[in-house]
Amino acid sequence: MRLIFIATGDIAIPAFRELLVHGPRPLALVTQPDKPTGRHQTLTPPMIKVEALAAGVPVFQPEKIGNIAVELAELDPEVIVVMAYGQILRDDILRLASLAIINLHASLLPRFRGAACIQAAIDAGDLETGITVMHVVRELDAGDIILKLALPIAADETGGSLHDRLAEIAPTALAESLAVLADGRAARIPQDQAASCYISKLERDHGRLDWTQGAVNLERRVRAYDPWPGTFTLALENGQPKRLKIFPPTTVVEQNLAPGELLMSEGKLLVGCGGEALRLEFVQPEGGRRMAAADYFRGRSPTSF
Repeated sequence: MRLIFIATGDIAIPAFRELLVHGPRPLALVTQPDKPTGRHQTLTPPMIKVEALAAGVPVFQPEKIGNIAVELAELDPEVIVVMAYGQILRDDILRLASLAIINLHASLLPRFRGAACIQAAIDAGDLETGITVMHVVRELDAGDIILKLALPIAADETGGSLHDRLAEIAPTALAESLAVLADGRAARIPQDQAASCYISKLERDHGRLDWTQGAVNLERRVRAYDPWPGTFTLALENGQPKRLKIFPPTTVVEQNLAPGELLMSEGKLLVGCGGEALRLEFVQPEGGRRMAAADYFRGRSPTSF
């Protein structure tokens, strides 16, 4: 089977490795251009590019994938596999594969189409999520489904831990999908459009906590947004608002406090919410290091969040 792999995010690396070891070996990898990262804005390649080059797989990094449609067509692919790429595929790409172009998506579609599907499942309190393999169409994440592979969401799950667990099951989902495509048994199950919901890309400011929400919801959000985009609040220190990062774990506590009100109880820092309170364990003040929340409170004496 002649196959092209299109991916950028680290979640796709285990599936890519599966192809390198067990086949079909990708004819090429298409990934996003190298990006400046870190304090010094060092130009850094996607990790999947590093893996591909080490394995001798040709790599394309177009600003827009349509710019290399001719080059990809010359590879004469039967199947194109897409996972966490980060660009919309237009008709010139969708027509390239003679057998199928498929996408591995990190949710149980039609629930949570879009970019932040992993965080959304935890944030919503869902009990499970998974990998959906679908045929790619112009509308985002709306194609007919080939198969779903479900995964339970743990009570202490973070966005980072769930990302890694989904990455681990993606190779199985891909292998099963390629097998049924090869022998003509691949399903085409239409998605229930009425049950669909779209989750847009998260930005750093989306992590600001609203203490008028219930503590149960906020506890989930702290976990869901770890490590990206992270959660934070504005703490009043000497009358000045200072950004304060909040890390999991946090614990819901039965305590009657006003939203944003602070209380030290049994050596732990509590913050009032719209319902109950949240006990914080670790925080990081603006310009400081990560520390125990109780040490932060004793050292900086914030009056409220």
